Amino acid sequence: MADHPRSDTAPTIVWFRDDLRVADHPALAEAVQSGRPLVCLYVLDETPGIRPLGGAARWWLAGSLRALVRSLEQRGASLVLRRGPAAQVVASVAANSGANAVHWNRRHDAGAAIDETLANSLATRGVAVRTFQAALLHDPPILGKSGNPLQVFTPFWRTAQTLGPPRAPLPAPKRIDGVHGLPSDDLASWKLEPEQPDWAAGMRESWTRGETGAQERLAEFLDKELAGYATQRDRPDLPGTSRLSPYLRFGEISPFQIWHAAQIAAGSGRGLRPRAADLEKFLSEIGWREFAYHLLHQYPDLATRNIDRRFDRFPWRTDNKALRAWQRGQTGYPMVDAGMRQLWQTGWMHNRVRMVVASFLVKHLMIDWRAGEQWFWNTLVDADAANNPAGWQWVAGCGADAAPYFRVFNPAIQAEKFDPKGAYVDTFVPEAADGGTLFGTAYPAPIVEHRAARERALKAFSGLKSNAT
Repeated sequence: MADHPRSDTAPTIVWFRDDLRVADHPALAEAVQSGRPLVCLYVLDETPGIRPLGGAARWWLAGSLRALVRSLEQRGASLVLRRGPAAQVVASVAANSGANAVHWNRRHDAGAAIDETLANSLATRGVAVRTFQAALLHDPPILGKSGNPLQVFTPFWRTAQTLGPPRAPLPAPKRIDGVHGLPSDDLASWKLEPEQPDWAAGMRESWTRGETGAQERLAEFLDKELAGYATQRDRPDLPGTSRLSPYLRFGEISPFQIWHAAQIAAGSGRGLRPRAADLEKFLSEIGWREFAYHLLHQYPDLATRNIDRRFDRFPWRTDNKALRAWQRGQTGYPMVDAGMRQLWQTGWMHNRVRMVVASFLVKHLMIDWRAGEQWFWNTLVDADAANNPAGWQWVAGCGADAAPYFRVFNPAIQAEKFDPKGAYVDTFVPEAADGGTLFGTAYPAPIVEHRAARERALKAFSGLKSNAT
């Protein structure tokens, strides 16, 4: 099909990816300012080699796209939905619509290589490409004094903070001159959400997907939970965390919006007055997200390959029965099981508990961290290409700036320290109370004894060190 003639009134395509919002969306804002009509496009990318979304993330995406459709329609635009290899789809939409420009916000996962190839291809056809910084406060890499990317969080974050304050968030456009009538898939035909069985009921009760839900969650956190965050963030029995991770994952809110809103809230006395330590700790968690993506930039195979190559020789065990018990929250360790059941019911797990359950899998059971990473990928609404594998490699001891392998969490002590009254465990593992039965449901005995499991793991790691070359 021949391309349409190009002109000053030719449309601009705004390609939405993991930035499903209209506020603080630089690619959209710049396109609106150009005065040209816009084609708003989302592509369910099926490029070979792109990791398909897990089930929980697909569920979240469906709700996020519906919310974006409503938001765009309120401003005069529509969202074109297509699926297939992204580069082919974008090029086809550009040709069919007569667009002479494509805008997108930069991404930092496997899709970045697709973007580079597509930009070059479009340029040869006279289609201009403009890209924008939106997903991270600082695009990678951040280099140390040696000229190499930083692999330890503290100097990474210290260096990042010397690069100047994050830019101010952009307002949402009030009006968008949208192009209508282009062929678009029916979102329902993508079958992103479960039907039979419908396993998403608990997630629907736990979350409001979309940009409005993100802003509501941020406001509630700043009003109620930022004060005390530094001390309460490790308590799964308390509402002490932001729960913004899935909104960040799908770009329903940007790190710039969060950064500036937190700074304003801390300085204005909004809600309960946070201490400087609360704000500093919360912003450092944004920093950990940044760090994970900078690691992904350096190690594109982060989800499959040990950063510390010594662990390529680690004697991981294959134990499908133990793996299933862990996945189902039937290990006999209440703290571990509560976390795994929270994950299954809500699509999310408290970060402290993520560390506990991950440590249990790779150290108590000595099952390869990649099996856990894959389970989280399938069941977390916030699973992304950077944070998920970076977290697992950190716990396993094989990542950058990782916890040492010999640090083995004792689930019982973790529960005593961070769930002192047992409220978190009682919520998700009620049968563990009252002697281990509830309504005739027996709670299982521990599938492995802590001390023996710890000694086995340390022995394996000791052998790894002695075989180092």
